[in-house]
Parts: sequence; structure tokens; C-alpha cells
Amino acid sequence: MEYTLNREQEMLDLIEQLVNIDSGSYVKEGVDKVGRILKGKYEELGFHVGVIEQEELGNHLVIKHKEAIDPEILIVAHMDTVFQEGTASERPFTIKGDRAYGPGVIDMKSSQVSALYALKALVETKDEAYKNVEIILNSDEEIGSPTSRALIEEKSVGKKYALIMEPARKDGSLVSARRGGGSYTVSVKGRAAHSGIEPEKGRSAIEELAYKIVKLHELNDHDNGISVNVGLIEGGASVNTVSPNAVGHVDVRITLPEQAEEMEKRIQEVCATTDVSGTEIELLGNINRPPMVKNEQTKELLHIIQEVGHEIGLEVTDTQTGGGSDASFTSAQGIATIDGLGPVGGNPHSENEYLEIPTLTERTELLMKTIQRISR
Repeated sequence: MEYTLNREQEMLDLIEQLVNIDSGSYVKEGVDKVGRILKGKYEELGFHVGVIEQEELGNHLVIKHKEAIDPEILIVAHMDTVFQEGTASERPFTIKGDRAYGPGVIDMKSSQVSALYALKALVETKDEAYKNVEIILNSDEEIGSPTSRALIEEKSVGKKYALIMEPARKDGSLVSARRGGGSYTVSVKGRAAHSGIEPEKGRSAIEELAYKIVKLHELNDHDNGISVNVGLIEGGASVNTVSPNAVGHVDVRITLPEQAEEMEKRIQEVCATTDVSGTEIELLGNINRPPMVKNEQTKELLHIIQEVGHEIGLEVTDTQTGGGSDASFTSAQGIATIDGLGPVGGNPHSENEYLEIPTLTERTELLMKTIQRISR
């Protein structure tokens, strides 16, 4: 622990620098600035950093040591946050007691620094496990990884292990399983009419959407880990107008890979016909994240990490979560995958997001020694 403990302030200084840069998923300039800083840090350690240019979103980075040949470990960490431009200046990085605060401090700028310093520790202590690692820093995880999914899947080929740098849970648990899911938009076109003068000439898009909401919610099967939620609706022209349009936004979650095709089919069936004659429906979307399943190879990797934790005096527990991450993509490629390997914190995506500072060096040590162990 001595190496990382002696560098805690260095790590906090870098976290402060990164947190104070707006890097929301759609703030390309900010994401790329974060990427340039991290690119420089890795290059100082002798790593080659490839830049995968993106037109609208931030660029992705692919990193491995110049002497690496066929790395067996893939590390994935995202550079984007959920916050709008201007958030960093409104509430910049601050420390209060044992906690650090700021936009993206735990999801996941502290994880970026933790991954960097785990590799830095290996390089500077001349442990060649650093040659067994390939790293993807992507720019769009918070919006579903639309441009980086294919890159993650490509780099998963030939890997034995995937270490995903989302933060640990509030209680310190790693993540060994995640639900898959996706989103849909149900757009209904009706016919406007004055609701007092000639309502019979109208065709209500809102009424049609209401039928669809009820039928979509009937697809819920919580006992089998399936949830469907129409969480946002909009539509209509005025209170005294039969609505000519309505839109429903649908969130879908699944627990098993085989549920994806069946759910897509059932959602399409719901929206294939109208209940209000004269209305039209357009359905867009899909299930775009497969589940991360706690299979035997993931259990074996978890056991190794728990053994490493025991050696450094850290009890490592695991949990399952309904939220999505890039771990779903590596897991679906058949690679032993563990997520939540970043430091401990809480309240991500909120103005109260925080990092538990004492866990910064502790989790960096856990990551570094895990890389050592699975590189043997």
C-alpha cells in the first residue's frame, strides 16, 4: 500500500483537474480535453495511445504499453459524465472531511485516476504485468455507448478478463451482474379537432397512447426480472383540442440474454395495431445492452479479487444491480467480467455526488494487485 498511499495527494490533484472540466457526453470539447490530459499521462509511462476520432461525440482512446504483444486483460473506463456544460464552474471540486465532491467525481473521474496509478505503480516497480493490459477510455457510456460499443466488442476478442472501472457501490461492493435493457419511443399521430364544437371529427393521439401505456405495463414480469416503464409522456395542442400527437418514452430492463428477443417481439406486437381508429403509431428503439450474467468464469475472477483483497486487509463483497454499463458488452463476449472496480462513493448523477477519499488508494492497490495476480 505504501506506493499508492504516498501518492494520494498527487491523485487528488489530478482528480480535481479532471472534475473541473465539463465533460458531459455531448460536450465534445471537454471530453477531448480530459482525453488529452490522460493521453499525456499514459505516454509518460511508455504506453502507446491511439485516438479513435469521433465527429460529434468525444474521441475514444485505446491504450497499451509499447512492449505489449497480446494483452489478456481489458480495462474499460468512460470519460463522459451526465452533467451539462457550466456545471463544473457552478460547483467545482471540493473536499469536506474525508469526502471529495464535484460533477463526475465518482462516476468516474476518480476511477480514471485509479486505473492510471495502478498501471503507474506496476511500471515504476518494474512489474511487467503492465504489458498484459489494454485500456479503452470511451466518451459515450452515459448515453449507452453508441459509438464505442463496437470498439469494446472488437477489443474483447482474445481477452480473458475484463475489469470495468465504474465506482464501487456505497458499501464497497463490486458488481458481478447487471440487468440489460434498452429504450423505445412510441409516437402517435392523431387528428386535431375542437373538443367543444366538433369533437367527433378528432382522433385522439393521447387516448391511443394511453391504451399503449396500459398494454406495455402489462408486460412487466418482476418475478423473472423483466420491467417495462413508460416514464415520460408528452403531447397535445391545448386543453380544448382533441390531441393530434403524443409521444411515450419507454425504459425496458431484462435479466437474462434470452429475454431480449421475446421482449422486442412483444413490444412490437403491442404497437402493431391501434385501439383508436384513425390514429397512426411509429415505434423506434431496441434493447441495446445485453445483461451481464454472473457465470462461472465471472465467479472465478471474483474469487481471485477477493483473495487479493484479503491479502491487503480488504473484505471484498459483490452485488447485482439494475443499472447498465459497458460491462454488459464484455460479458456478452464471453469474457470473465467484474465491474465496480473504482473507488467507493455515492450519489452519482446528482449535485451531492462524492468520493470516499480513504478508498482511493485502497482500491487502486486492489486493482494493481489483481492485474499482477491474473497476469501470472
